[in-house]
Amino acid sequence: MLKEPDADVLKREFVRLFGHIQKIRQELAALGPASADEDHFGGMADQLDAIVEATEEATNTIMGAMESMENNLSSLKGMVAGEEAHRLVAGTEDEIGKVYEACSFQDITGQRITKVVKSMKFIEERITSMLGMWRADELKQVAGDVKKELTEEQKLLNGPQLKGQGIKQDDVDKLFSQDDIDKLFG
Repeated sequence: MLKEPDADVLKREFVRLFGHIQKIRQELAALGPASADEDHFGGMADQLDAIVEATEEATNTIMGAMESMENNLSSLKGMVAGEEAHRLVAGTEDEIGKVYEACSFQDITGQRITKVVKSMKFIEERITSMLGMWRADELKQVAGDVKKELTEEQKLLNGPQLKGQGIKQDDVDKLFSQDDIDKLFG
């Protein structure tokens, strides 16, 4: 049997431990999605994947344009005479080579972002596992205490949207007539 002072210490420690567990529970609940629209981790992974895709598309466009310029420059090389013209062509070829080298950032960026996405998915799995320890209704109640309400301005700031999401330009165009646009800049 525990002595009275030991029992008090044990009781205080249990109460402190319970408080810590409740705090962890609140934080975990805040990380869990309250709705399908609010999947923090999935959304981040999708945004990072979109960055990789957009970077790859931009790099391919740059590389295509540089290849075209290089072909044009090769054709031009045979048409020009004079030492200065050949020096300028050679210098331009060197600059084109630098652009090709600089475009290699895309591959490295993609690899690094992929590592981050894998880490995020690992963390998401761990959090999901911990969230599974509690009932959904308990988590919603606890999460309500932690979630921060967005201001009206923050609700409007969605940033670049993923493909297939957000408002299409055609929909925006339907909101304004040419007369409305002319009046804005009138």
